[in-house]
Amino acid sequence: MAKQKAIEKDLADLQAFLAGHPEGISVDQLRSHYDKLLPERTLQRRLATLLKQGIIRTTGRGLSLVYHLVSPAEKPADQPVSTSVPLSAEGLAIQRLVQKPEGNRIPVGYYPGFLLGYEPNTSAYLTKAEREKLLTLGKTNQLDQPAGTYAREIMQRLLIDLAWNSSRLEGNTYSLLDTKRLLSANEPADDKTAAETQMILNHKEAIEFIVESAGEIGFNRYTIMNLHALLANDLLADSDAPGRLRTFAVGIQRSVYTPLAIPQQIEEFFDTLLQKANAIEDPFEQAFFVMVQLPYLQPFDDVNKRVSRLAANIPLNKHNLAPLSFVDVPQDLYIQGLLGVYELRRVELLKDVFFWAYERSSLRYAAMRQSIGDPDPFRVRYRNKIRALVSTVVTGTLTQPQARKEIAGYANGLPEADRAKFEEVVEGELLSLHEGNIARYRIRPSEFAAWQAVWDKPKTA
Repeated sequence: MAKQKAIEKDLADLQAFLAGHPEGISVDQLRSHYDKLLPERTLQRRLATLLKQGIIRTTGRGLSLVYHLVSPAEKPADQPVSTSVPLSAEGLAIQRLVQKPEGNRIPVGYYPGFLLGYEPNTSAYLTKAEREKLLTLGKTNQLDQPAGTYAREIMQRLLIDLAWNSSRLEGNTYSLLDTKRLLSANEPADDKTAAETQMILNHKEAIEFIVESAGEIGFNRYTIMNLHALLANDLLADSDAPGRLRTFAVGIQRSVYTPLAIPQQIEEFFDTLLQKANAIEDPFEQAFFVMVQLPYLQPFDDVNKRVSRLAANIPLNKHNLAPLSFVDVPQDLYIQGLLGVYELRRVELLKDVFFWAYERSSLRYAAMRQSIGDPDPFRVRYRNKIRALVSTVVTGTLTQPQARKEIAGYANGLPEADRAKFEEVVEGELLSLHEGNIARYRIRPSEFAAWQAVWDKPKTA
């Protein structure tokens, strides 16, 4: 077992090292880096394993041989696709473990020590340096204002972003434009199920609850149970289940983890979880703690992940920090991070996702910081197509339903792996348009004004 763990760590370290060299790296450079870390024959065996698994590839021969990490576009359709989220060596190792077939993973149950061993303000999932960087990213001009001031200022956009992204992580197929139309005009999308529509509307009410009550709520029974009731409204088979702790055993799809089944224990650990969360002083540690421990406990019949994502925003809203709306978070990577928690009690992969997600969210809500960070490679690749399509929608004075069809039709001509992302980016650009940024799309003020007049107009009967 120890030998296998060592091999897994070596493979994860190699992937992480190669990920930092997108242009590839020569044999001599690898030997130089691993000179005191791995014997040369061991290094060759690890590289052979990664080549066999299709994770890396080579170009050149002999002294010109170069190793490359395989890009998503190069991977076969049946092979797991990596994401643009940079993963730590530990995160990569966890990802490899939870991607194994369920039959090759060891079944586990709830381990009380995972929660009981955490001591608020002594234990920490996030390092001091990580918390400081998150604070730098999340600072706003309203830090000294009453709780919830900043979230209220960006409420309309936050409702759309958080409701859509959190629902998307549950498999909801509403588009960003569908979500905006539902929340702003109360018009459900014709091609979506009633459950999908209800999920979006439930998110709206839950987000309004945590923002409007920011100064009064916290990690206590009233808050979390009512948050669950709002998110689960009309979505559970048992109409009494929303806002009530679980009284029966449940399983986790795609996992070999089995949560607690005894109601008295669920209640006991739920109260302990809330006490520990409430005692944590740092808002980011609080947010991540609840994203880890609440899904791990599974205190409710269902909707536990949704509760954890919105509850993570409670300390951020209370301190007037930028919210966490899970912008661009890949669903598969988020689930893998949770599987790492469930089955291994390891938080590093979920932490990689959390850290990256918060950086994306904070940049979204802080206009003065939009220049920070490297450009999104996807947006760079499709820059001209995005601009042309946004211009077409506006100059053609298309309504939201018409724009949705136009964007979907255009996206069908792109590689399948890029279609959903392309639609999301274009829809996001349309929702962000205002008089101060239309020139980059070669849109005249008169054209913008004409488009605005029809854009939010409700459908006629």
